[in-house]
Amino acid sequence: MELMNRYLPRYQFAETHSLHVPASPARVLDVAARPEITDDPVARSLIALRELPNRLASRLGLAAPTLRQREAFGFADFTPLGRDGERELAFGLAGRFWRFDYGLVPLADGPAFAALDATGLAKLVLHFTAEPEGTGTRLTTRTRVWCGDAAAQRRFTAYWLLIRPASGLIRRRMLQRVRDAALLPS
Repeated sequence: MELMNRYLPRYQFAETHSLHVPASPARVLDVAARPEITDDPVARSLIALRELPNRLASRLGLAAPTLRQREAFGFADFTPLGRDGERELAFGLAGRFWRFDYGLVPLADGPAFAALDATGLAKLVLHFTAEPEGTGTRLTTRTRVWCGDAAAQRRFTAYWLLIRPASGLIRRRMLQRVRDAALLPS
């Protein structure tokens, strides 16, 4: 968990899920790093549902077209933070996730993520660890969120309570997709 602790040692919110994958840790992390693994129909539907009010309001002229100008939220919005061999892989995201448009802050790389002042926003790390277990690997995904001030934490708390069940479902499905893809011939 060196990458997780390097990029987000303090946090107010966390979620962890894991499963056994009958493949090597290197294979499992290689698969977890592939963008198409997160392209899940259930995740796309949940994100579309989350974005629907803003997209509809902007079409009706009731809100600024904040989301109409961009693709749906997805894995491409995350910044790769690093990989530690066959042990771990981390991605970062920063923004005001409670806003209709997510209030994303573009980040070039891990050092930019680490240096970002989180005042008024939240920083999130999506982390995978691959530990040898029996004849395969224990793949664990951890999500941590740090809010840079009390106002951001209050806003994120309400958002977290609303989206946490969907977030957990997306993470569990992501693990299953990694497992399924890791079992396919390379």
